[in-house]
Amino acid sequence: MKRVLLGLALAIASVAGTASADTYRMVPSVPANLPSAAVPNQPGEISVPTPISTPPSVSQSLSFQQLVALWQGAGSAYGIPWEVLASINKIESNFGRNMGPSSAGAVGWMQFMPSTWDRWGVDANGDGVADPWNPQDAIYAAARYLAAAGGAQDLSRGVLAYNHAQWYVDEVLQLAHTFAGGGLDTTFKLDRYQVSLDGARKDVADANRQLLAALRIQQALMKQERRWQARAAGVQLLSRQLELQKAATLVGVREHATEARVARLRAELKKAADALTQASTQAESAAASPVTGSLLGSPVSNDSGYVFPVGGGPSVISVSHHHHDYPAADIAAPEGSPLYALADSVVLKSWAQPDPYCGIGLSLRASDGQEWTYCHLSYLDPQVVQGAVLSAGQSVGLVGHTGDATGPHLHLQTDPATHYPQLEPWFQRFAGTAFRWQDAPTPQPGATASASAPVFAQAPSGNAASGGGVIRFTQ
Repeated sequence: MKRVLLGLALAIASVAGTASADTYRMVPSVPANLPSAAVPNQPGEISVPTPISTPPSVSQSLSFQQLVALWQGAGSAYGIPWEVLASINKIESNFGRNMGPSSAGAVGWMQFMPSTWDRWGVDANGDGVADPWNPQDAIYAAARYLAAAGGAQDLSRGVLAYNHAQWYVDEVLQLAHTFAGGGLDTTFKLDRYQVSLDGARKDVADANRQLLAALRIQQALMKQERRWQARAAGVQLLSRQLELQKAATLVGVREHATEARVARLRAELKKAADALTQASTQAESAAASPVTGSLLGSPVSNDSGYVFPVGGGPSVISVSHHHHDYPAADIAAPEGSPLYALADSVVLKSWAQPDPYCGIGLSLRASDGQEWTYCHLSYLDPQVVQGAVLSAGQSVGLVGHTGDATGPHLHLQTDPATHYPQLEPWFQRFAGTAFRWQDAPTPQPGATASASAPVFAQAPSGNAASGGGVIRFTQ
């Protein structure tokens, strides 16, 4: 794998100088008096926002061309290919859309820990403040940081210092290789595809949540109407009977209005689902490599015959080796992440109305005879019905937190739940390509953890976590 990464690095370097014909090429403007990558900031040398962990009230809006100019300028200043800076920017904050603070406390465009920012932060825009929430400051600081870790000579070494995980190095350099091969046009198209897919998945999850809420209200009103009618039927006194029938009629009027709302929400859900199908079809051609497919949420497979059931890749998908009370896997993922059939299989049962415990879910029997249950979906694909035959990697729904769940995740268990799914060899082989471990280092795929590239001696400690915050590219 180290040899492959070196090849990727050389490919990036060879293509980086050929982007002048790209549609979005801009001449980078490098600020004067940039700090050296050889020596970190001294205590008190830079001014930072106070408190540094608080995002700005208004996020800066950049055109894609402006962002490209920052990548190129920072890369030129510190000897780091712009494609690597673009990849880190994409993986860390989705080009500034998810800027944190993360659960670990990382902040801003390139997700620096505050202590690391104190040492390597840059006031690249010259306003007197080194601000990780400012795209120019953050991107130049990331380039400086990578150069300080030896990234100008060895990209994998520099990226490993940024985040001490081999899966992260692989993902950054493979995505950078994709950007280098297709240029700025590919970078922009991939982003637009992902924005379209993420938005379509969110719309489906939101539409189904509203529909389920309306259905609960409708069912409650129907029960209430039947109770009033039953009470009226059991009363002999005409005046009292009329009074109870009137109450039933009033509830019936409300139920009828809710029925109309349910019909409207069903139509909206179908419209959202159709839009998701269209966005998925458009994105299929862009998923030409494992890393771009991972970013777009495409299913990840290997020669085990299994497909990992949650799409999104190790930067956003994680799982612990153990479940809180019995053998199962809680696969943490963002709300609306795509779910797939983990093998060629037959649907044993499915339920689109949430169960109090499992929420929306399904059970299937894989071609090897093993039975599996999925729980807590936000949306179940309509074709996932009892008796349906599914191909490995076929869409079955979206991640949610319906039922007894504290946050969005896929609860995956065998039936009966006699052992942990995440201890099976096929599951563990997806570590580093489809997910990362929450409670242990994630080894390089196909190798032991000790085979990972060494960490840069005395390198500044980096971070690779994402959180909230929104920014949109202007047109």
